[in-house]
Amino acid sequence: MTSFAPDSIVLNRKLPLWYQVSQSLRASILGRSPQDPLRLPTEEQLAGHYGVSVLTMRQALKELEDEGLITRHRRRGTFIEPDVRRATPVRLLGSVDAIVAQQSGMTTELLAHGKVPVPPELAEHFPDLTEVAAYHRLRGDEKTGEPTNHARNHIRPELAARLDPDDLIRWPMTKVLRDVVGADISRITDTVEARLADPETARLLQVPLLSPILHYTGIAYDTRGRVLDVAVIHYRGDRFSFSVTLDVAN
Repeated sequence: MTSFAPDSIVLNRKLPLWYQVSQSLRASILGRSPQDPLRLPTEEQLAGHYGVSVLTMRQALKELEDEGLITRHRRRGTFIEPDVRRATPVRLLGSVDAIVAQQSGMTTELLAHGKVPVPPELAEHFPDLTEVAAYHRLRGDEKTGEPTNHARNHIRPELAARLDPDDLIRWPMTKVLRDVVGADISRITDTVEARLADPETARLLQVPLLSPILHYTGIAYDTRGRVLDVAVIHYRGDRFSFSVTLDVAN
């Protein structure tokens, strides 16, 4: 029986390996095509694919099993759950691949894109620019079509010149910038806060006015410390929670 083929990942040895592997595999699963197999490779095969121990791979798989993305059957193997509801925590751990994973696995509609003057609230991030490229997307549950979050990205114009907007329907902005455009993303800073839905957000997410939402801001930097992308995402409060994983050194 043919097995699902996950994407590869470059592991950061300063972060928990099981977490990075689970997030990379999660992104592969949520970004799969409908025709892809549901059966996963064996623990040993996955461990070899990611270059980790079987014990680390087992811990990563348990994370996905607890989330409901996979089911494990003795002697039969591990299978992707095809009808899983895509309601997940907004998790922060300092890995670009973790950010990519968090943004994956939903239907995406590109609402608008084009050059705009640098918004006053973003002027400090783009001090050398007068214009940036803006992209506005609405994401929804793949099965039900229910809107779950909407995102606005402001990126440097030279990056936008190498970006195909259609790619943003298939992949998260971070993945497109890093893997397609070739942007040298060295770090991303994240901020999450609770807010009340304004009229536009309430309309887009189909929630009551002033209902709770999660307001996420992610700022991507290159190795020179320049801001490449400022992402602002509003998540439905009834579909997402916020959690942080801390790796405590002994």
